[in-house]
Amino acid sequence: MSGRRACLSLLAGAALLPGVARAQERFSLFVGSPQFTVDRMIRMAQLRDDDVVVDLGSGDGRIVLTALKANPKVRGWGVDINPELVAEATANAREQGLAERAQFFHRNVFDADIGQATVITMWLFPELMRLLRPKLLAEARPGTRLVSNGFEMPGWEPDFTDTESGRVLVWIVPARVQGYWNWELPVTGSAQRYDALLEQRFQVAEGICRVGDRHGVFTDMKLRGEDLSFAMEITLDKVGLTRQEFSGKVRGDRIEGSVKVLYRDDPDYKTVTYPWRAARTPSTTYFRPTGLVK
Repeated sequence: MSGRRACLSLLAGAALLPGVARAQERFSLFVGSPQFTVDRMIRMAQLRDDDVVVDLGSGDGRIVLTALKANPKVRGWGVDINPELVAEATANAREQGLAERAQFFHRNVFDADIGQATVITMWLFPELMRLLRPKLLAEARPGTRLVSNGFEMPGWEPDFTDTESGRVLVWIVPARVQGYWNWELPVTGSAQRYDALLEQRFQVAEGICRVGDRHGVFTDMKLRGEDLSFAMEITLDKVGLTRQEFSGKVRGDRIEGSVKVLYRDDPDYKTVTYPWRAARTPSTTYFRPTGLVK
């Protein structure tokens, strides 16, 4: 954000929380971010054409306006609890010839509609960052870059950190992959059903899978925005040991991509690539009995 506003309008229902008014008064100071820090934040955001930059606690608007000057195809807006700062930011946008691409609103950060943002910038104390974390994860689209001046998102490790002069931290909002998934692949000559369980904490995910009566563990799992990849080595009836390398994009309750299957017991180490389409399901057959008795 353009200034430090820790506890910016903590909750719309502040009257229900004893002491919140005092906390807001204590932490509502505005301190403009140095321009060299703003420049680093914008550089770390790696702006792309048609990005939408949103500043939560936008102060005098300098972060949004710097982003718009860096790329003429970017647009942006900011919210601030102080109406005087909103008026100042609006005037700055007009004076710099950016009013057509920049807007500023007198609004609580918890009420900001961030669903269309591709970059979200902040200079907020960790307490407020923690309170905003569920909103950012639930409402921001996968792949959205979150850029913070100095302060961490408690419990959520950043994807990138620049410590050149003070810290700028960047998180990539991950797709939500937690849950049960299934798909089919013709790896044995006929369709084989895969039942997978994925667990997730922020951008760190892990998983296990059942194919027929065989079980495998996903390795090398990477989740960056909506891009998901992992591998699995599993022995299957009729074909023996296989290594399967999956990559795809998470689209809500679907994943679409491809899988490369290496048939290790084939004398020629044959490799075949198949389309991969997975669906999230409300239940799983992963736990059904195998029927095998020793």
